[in-house]
Amino acid sequence: MAKLDVKPTRMELLNLKKRLKSAKRGHKLLKDKQDGLMKQFMEIIREAKASRREVEEKLGSAFKNFMFASSMMLPEMLESALLYPSAKVELEVRTKNVMSVYIPYFDIKQEGDILNYGYLQTSGELDISLAAFQDVFPLLIKLAEIEKQAERLAAELETTRRRVNALEYKLIPDLEETLKFITMKLAETERSTIVGVMRIKAMIEEQEAASRQ
Repeated sequence: MAKLDVKPTRMELLNLKKRLKSAKRGHKLLKDKQDGLMKQFMEIIREAKASRREVEEKLGSAFKNFMFASSMMLPEMLESALLYPSAKVELEVRTKNVMSVYIPYFDIKQEGDILNYGYLQTSGELDISLAAFQDVFPLLIKLAEIEKQAERLAAELETTRRRVNALEYKLIPDLEETLKFITMKLAETERSTIVGVMRIKAMIEEQEAASRQ
């Protein structure tokens, strides 16, 4: 805690009381936001873990079939089969405001067939692996969406946490310490004034008594 550099006056006392009230209200709002962000973040993290596990399993299976297909075909035939794909993908990105955080959502549109070659010189494993890659692609986009959402929420959560800590451990204690100091100073000044008035009154009474004698 550290006392703020202000003059110990009643005007400053009133101003600091208003600042303290606003700081406590802001702290409560930020704390509620922090709790909400944490809840949202943990939900997304759980979803990301499940999505990543599914993607890794399906990609592993697709790569296994592709490697098997590659071993059964000549490199020139494999390259020729994959040279001119007819499948197209469009990606649209939109954002949604969640507790003052703009998190992204990805929408994809797939057209055409990834299997754009003759079947005479290719293996069935190649068909299976490419179809698996095509099926797992939307899952990859979904995983990227979830992880980007988690990244945005994590950044906002860290910013909010720092603001909460700054209010809780710095500004509010400093304001309370300064208010305590000003209150003591004003009370001390008030006592000094009362003592001074009493002395002056006593002196006046002594002079009046002397003049009557």
